[in-house]
Amino acid sequence: MSTRIHHPGLRAKVMSAEQAAAFIQPGTTVGMSGFTGSGYPKAVPAALAERITAAHARGEQFQINLHTGASTSTEMDGALAEAGGIALRTPFQSDPTMRKKINAGEIEYIDTHLSHLAQTVWNGFYGPMRTAVIEVSAIREDGTLVPSSSVGNNKSWLDLADQVILEVNSWQSEDLEGMHDVYYGTALPPHRKPVLVNSPSDRIGQPYFECDPEKVVAVVETHGPDRNSPFKPADDASIAIAQHLVEFFEHEVAQGRYDERLLPLQSGVGNIANAVMAELVKSRFTGLTAFTEVVQDGMLDALDSGTLAMASATAFSLSTESAERFNANAAKYRDKLILRTQEISNHPELVRRLGILAMNGMIEADLYGNVNSTHLMGTKMMNGLGGSGDFARNAFTSFFLTPSIAKGGDISCIVPMVSHVDHTEHDVHVVVTEQGLADLRGLSPKQRARKIIDTCAHPDYRDQLEDYYQRALAGSGGLHTPHLIGEALSWHQRFLDTGTMKQG
Repeated sequence: MSTRIHHPGLRAKVMSAEQAAAFIQPGTTVGMSGFTGSGYPKAVPAALAERITAAHARGEQFQINLHTGASTSTEMDGALAEAGGIALRTPFQSDPTMRKKINAGEIEYIDTHLSHLAQTVWNGFYGPMRTAVIEVSAIREDGTLVPSSSVGNNKSWLDLADQVILEVNSWQSEDLEGMHDVYYGTALPPHRKPVLVNSPSDRIGQPYFECDPEKVVAVVETHGPDRNSPFKPADDASIAIAQHLVEFFEHEVAQGRYDERLLPLQSGVGNIANAVMAELVKSRFTGLTAFTEVVQDGMLDALDSGTLAMASATAFSLSTESAERFNANAAKYRDKLILRTQEISNHPELVRRLGILAMNGMIEADLYGNVNSTHLMGTKMMNGLGGSGDFARNAFTSFFLTPSIAKGGDISCIVPMVSHVDHTEHDVHVVVTEQGLADLRGLSPKQRARKIIDTCAHPDYRDQLEDYYQRALAGSGGLHTPHLIGEALSWHQRFLDTGTMKQG
């Protein structure tokens, strides 16, 4: 595997994961690579988890503060959480063990806009970063680093850390080289300059990370796949949501608000997102572009079909089958894909200027269009905000998508008042469930409530919502945004008490 390490000085620093993990000290802040299960370190976190477990067995305290790009994997987040080795985690996670410990109060979790984390770390809000553990696909002769399947915050962690541990993963395709666009022009106020991306295909940086070889204390060779989780086949609800969206796109083209190639697409991760891309592949639309965070299966299919001409992102999130297909054909995607730092992939000003069509999932929406995308029953963290806020606040059209019910029908995803607000009604333009699509643009709060009840609510809950709304109109004392404050969250309380939101 040393054929991937071309710098003699760094080749001399190759060691085992256990030896490398010994450089990480208790109580320090560590930045690791990884974004939606791609490009995370495969060996050092597991070795660190074993070291932490052994320290705890001796009665010693050993925890670190951990920053990444976004979610990683069970072998990283899960192993470190299981070992009790995480004191603080940012900015996003999706591991069941990590989630359980966050909700038990055992791990402090700061849910952060993905475009914001690097600048807050640069500003010192989290203290100094001692170590960066970064996966790359190769080390070049001059010491520059070929990124792997995600870029995320890696550029910032390499710059900020006092010491660097590199994992060189030969599973990653060598043909990734040249696909990345690492931008070194970011700065903190008052020294910022415009970021000159005028279309998703523009390149403004370089294909490699820079890192002083003197900062590198260890190089670990690995050969392991990303967290290539299978996606469930699209169900009827996901397909219906996707069909509503494609019909809406056709309507917007007819109205002259979008052109025949729409506007650049942003799509969250999951089965609904894949279903949307599948419906677009079946539609008449071709030559589309994407300016998004993540390329997943549906977007790869759209690139193959010509529905998408190109996509700009910061990471992949692929099933095993699609990852194998990508690795076998990475060279042919080099002109169709750009992987950027997440400061650029999620840059609010670029989202606003490029006119992104932002499609993100949610847990629940209320009658007036406020959206909760992070918390279950108001208190339990699911995964985190991710990049949805970066895109929703600044999108040309902001869509939020969900089935109308959950838990076999015991939860309505349309409620009188959301139990936690991540996206206010001002940032939510369109709500879509399998029942229908509610275009909320240009509507007052009462008009939005009428549209959401009639269009998006499940029939099992529509009468309950109508009853609440009519009583709020009659008795709230305020007819701009009518609410019964003592009852607005009663649906959530009913579920906690009885296991269903349905009235008895």
